Amino acid sequence: MSELERNLAKAKTYLDALQSRGGVKNRIGGADSDGAGSFATTSPVDGAHLANVARGDEAEIDRAAKAAKDAFRDWKAMGGKERKKILHNIADGIVARAEEIAFLECLDTGQALRFMSKAALRGAENFRYFGDLAESARDGKHLPSPTLMNMTTRVPIGPVGVITPWNTPFMLSTWKIAPALAAGCTVVHKPAELSPITARLLVDVAEEAGLPPGVWNTVNGFGEDAGRALTEHPDIKAIAFVGESQTGSHIMRQGAATLKRVHFELGGKNPVLVFDDADLDRALDAAIFMIYSLNGERCTSSSRLLVQSTIHDDFVEKLAARVANLNIGHPLDPATEIGPMIAEVHQNKVCSYFDIAKQDGATIKVGGEKIDGPGAYVKPTLFTNATNDMRIAQEEIFGPVLTVVPFSDEADAIAKANDVQYGLTAYVWTNDLTRALRVTDQLEAGMMWVNSENVRHLPTPFGGVKASGMGRDGGDWSFEFYMEQKHVGFALGQHKIARLGA
Repeated sequence: MSELERNLAKAKTYLDALQSRGGVKNRIGGADSDGAGSFATTSPVDGAHLANVARGDEAEIDRAAKAAKDAFRDWKAMGGKERKKILHNIADGIVARAEEIAFLECLDTGQALRFMSKAALRGAENFRYFGDLAESARDGKHLPSPTLMNMTTRVPIGPVGVITPWNTPFMLSTWKIAPALAAGCTVVHKPAELSPITARLLVDVAEEAGLPPGVWNTVNGFGEDAGRALTEHPDIKAIAFVGESQTGSHIMRQGAATLKRVHFELGGKNPVLVFDDADLDRALDAAIFMIYSLNGERCTSSSRLLVQSTIHDDFVEKLAARVANLNIGHPLDPATEIGPMIAEVHQNKVCSYFDIAKQDGATIKVGGEKIDGPGAYVKPTLFTNATNDMRIAQEEIFGPVLTVVPFSDEADAIAKANDVQYGLTAYVWTNDLTRALRVTDQLEAGMMWVNSENVRHLPTPFGGVKASGMGRDGGDWSFEFYMEQKHVGFALGQHKIARLGA
């Protein structure tokens, strides 16, 4: 039996267990709910049915928001040390079920096992990290003045809504929910309808770890009903959202009537800038990894490759050979580097850019084809002879597709890197330290890496500028979103107070 066959057998066991429990139910106030009907989730690998999913509507969201509101007082009052223990227990539970989580995520999203096995453990790391911060979450500052002893503290904002996307949904759910719980907030989570399975596993792990009922509620459904109801509900004080920029704009409008705080991690068209003095072998590895791993379906992918003209031709030839050699296959095969797109509709969107590229005058150097047969597979694609004004260089394709654009000098590289509506990440490759400092200072991006791929350090701020979002995750920045600042001033002595109407 091959390793793929063994993994398929294990995955079937995990899927059978899920189906025996009635599929993916909503979880509200510590109890299962069938919702207002159901919908099916199918695998992008072959279109096979995976599970029936409870469909939430406005009434389900209302019940979940009220459950979160009812649970908030006790969860807020719980000491940070106790919350830390529960969050560490959740991390332990994730580790214990990491294989199940990874296998089901592969079937539900099409992401390769080599990445999803790590994503599950990253989720555990998120809970441990923010659990460790729970004890200090309320800490403030002492800001004395001549007449007052000024003190600040922080308090959790209240019940919050978390809306997560279909790409690496498990890890991104932990990235949003762990700091909310550590801060003392309660949660209503709406997962993406295209990949709902692991969200249910996650809330089960949390309750088994000792999380009180109602602190974390999960309601599945679609944006037009469950999502809209969540963003408009008066008991929900903030919305944390990961997804498309246009959807973020809709959420902001929907939350305006109730003055909701919003945190958005949105789209990107991220550049990697390769100067001719860089370590070109490492730059090549990083450029390939950051667009073709995770099927190109991640917001931080380096989907634009800006290469200095002096090295452009040689670099592109080496790049093309590597892209043509990428291993496409079943996501549960350990050898697979690229699996299918999340769904046929997204496969069609990605493939639509092949004609667009040709119409605009670019060259399809590698790929540019849909793969026949079952599953939403797309050949890894490389566009060359492109200019920065083409749609393939301006629009987020969100697939295993890379556009190469040459630049002449430092000023040209910066201008082209910034000439998009997005500003999430950027990657700079040069061995000139002063150039790296100049370039990163002028790039319009929330996060940048020099001579590196995207390596997350949890205490650092994560987020973008322009159409790539607002707000920051990571470390204390997460608590700035999920908590309110309070100030108290204590008078020092009998300072004079102005008398009116005496």
